[in-house]
Amino acid sequence: MADSGMPLAVVSSSVENPLTGEPLKGRKVLIVVENLPVPFDRRVWQEATTLARAGAVVSVICPKNKGYEESYQFLDGVHIHRHPLPPEGDGAVGYLIEYASALFWETLLAWSIFFRRGFDTLQGCNPPDLIFLIAWQFKLFGVRFIFDHHDINPELYEAKYGKRGFFWKLLCRLEKISFASARVVISTNDSYRAVALGRGGKTPDDVFVVRSGPNLERLRCQEPRPALKNGRQYLVGYVGVMGQQEGIDLLLEAVRIIVHERGRRDIQFCLVGGGPSLAFLQALSEELGLAEYVTFTGRAPDETLFAVLSTSDVCVNPDRVNPMNDLSTMNKILEYMAFAKPIVQFEVKEGRYSAEEASLYAAANDAADFADKVLALLADEQDRRRRGEFGRKRVREALSWEHQIPTLIAAYERCGAGR
Repeated sequence: MADSGMPLAVVSSSVENPLTGEPLKGRKVLIVVENLPVPFDRRVWQEATTLARAGAVVSVICPKNKGYEESYQFLDGVHIHRHPLPPEGDGAVGYLIEYASALFWETLLAWSIFFRRGFDTLQGCNPPDLIFLIAWQFKLFGVRFIFDHHDINPELYEAKYGKRGFFWKLLCRLEKISFASARVVISTNDSYRAVALGRGGKTPDDVFVVRSGPNLERLRCQEPRPALKNGRQYLVGYVGVMGQQEGIDLLLEAVRIIVHERGRRDIQFCLVGGGPSLAFLQALSEELGLAEYVTFTGRAPDETLFAVLSTSDVCVNPDRVNPMNDLSTMNKILEYMAFAKPIVQFEVKEGRYSAEEASLYAAANDAADFADKVLALLADEQDRRRRGEFGRKRVREALSWEHQIPTLIAAYERCGAGR
């Protein structure tokens, strides 16, 4: 069994106490996020708890989901209000029902929170680019809007459906209104900042890059679990959403090449995560004759995720090369790096920025090259260790959440309170 090269402890940070005092004392903040519940949405949860530690009264509106069914919770200084949401939309009618339901509940809860404890700043986290409709209702009361730009939705639509057309144009328009409505924009990376400055028309002083860096106090390495390897020598891990645009079909094709063309029977693949394409991908794995080599855990608790990351010899990110993925920072890359894992991914701009030497980069959407890169890392334990240590050092010294806190606070100070 290959040595993970990682001590069994908290992944420590070199940043000491980046938040001093309560710089936001007296502020009242409402965060609205539609696509995931908190605290499951790690970025939003880190933002919310950081703002609370900075002295702000923080409320969050989010949807209910499995394991997060309570309508109200008060956790770590944050008031969480959850609302019901219909199943994820499929097609124009489905999305219309989903978004209309979300806007109804968000509006109802926002007014309830406004009269109960108040808020002077509303932070809207996309997708979708519709939360400005909630912010507009409170503009006359001096509430300012911060647009927390998580996804570039026109590119996401094109990546998902392979076309433009009416809905693509509509998303471009909604994005423009979101930028125009915001006093301050929080971008997840420099590529998204360029979007805010370019087609968003924002001034540089009003756009702040707050990366979705992992909270190193949360990530804990475990003893490797040999059972996850299913009796084989190596484990290759994936953590993330099982969706159409995540490229899991390309990963399964790479696995097919590794197992059936390269003749490697000593590698187990473990895919952690849920999503709308999970059932399809499980069926595809069966069809390709990979069922005994590929484990799908579905949506899993942190303990399972940490166990897979602690045991994996190599971790992979098969996101297709397209305008969406090229400009987006994937959380899984930073989590792999925090666990000192060498990575294989396709050549994308922000993926290379995050990982640098922690990763090998396969030719765009080339499953055979991806397979060969995985095998190259598995064949060289010294290179795996070197790349893993490089990634862990980069996260600890530059990309972890602790490094993002000063910029988040600066964004709120820039936004101010009242009119």
